Amino acid sequence: MATLPRLVVPNVPAVWETQADPATWSWEDVPTLPPFTLADGSGPAKQQTIARVCYDSHALYVRFDCDDYEIWGTYTERDDPIYDEEVVEVFLAPGEANPVRYFEFEISPNGVLFDARIYNPTSQRTELEVDEGWNCPGIRWQVARHHAANHWWAVVVFPWKALAPPGDLPAIWRANFYRVDYDDGRKTSWDWTRVGASFHEYQKFGTLVFE
Repeated sequence: MATLPRLVVPNVPAVWETQADPATWSWEDVPTLPPFTLADGSGPAKQQTIARVCYDSHALYVRFDCDDYEIWGTYTERDDPIYDEEVVEVFLAPGEANPVRYFEFEISPNGVLFDARIYNPTSQRTELEVDEGWNCPGIRWQVARHHAANHWWAVVVFPWKALAPPGDLPAIWRANFYRVDYDDGRKTSWDWTRVGASFHEYQKFGTLVFE
């Protein structure tokens, strides 16, 4: 298996007002993750996704920029099954070990949020338990669609107090970043690194380092 990705997460840019409208934040100084590839490892995504990640003592901040010549979605309510349509996704778990418990977040181009706690004892979908009744306290998100530019973006703010265990913020987290896009009627999954059959194969999650 290829070496799993490791990202030293930068601090939030000093000029940000983190309580302001996320659309006002400039992300140019936040490094990008590597270009997304097809989940089966066969090549680069046809429509690219750029992801950026930064943090402060209060939250983790993630932005996705998505090339998309046909932006669509039908669901409108929180925790609708948006994973059956077009979404970007973040999976997170504190600590360095392979996580059997982790958080799953998805955002659609319609601005619909799906958030859940996952228990996955074997990394196989057949034994996956999803707590969809959990709503992440204090989470913030925003989406904008630009059809003329064939582009949409999503920003999500994940508050540490809702995700981290008590005490000091863990210096290492396991994570992965995904996108599901429909291209000419064909479902295609994109991610940060090769994941194979399932996004829930947590042994293939990358590592986020907070220094």
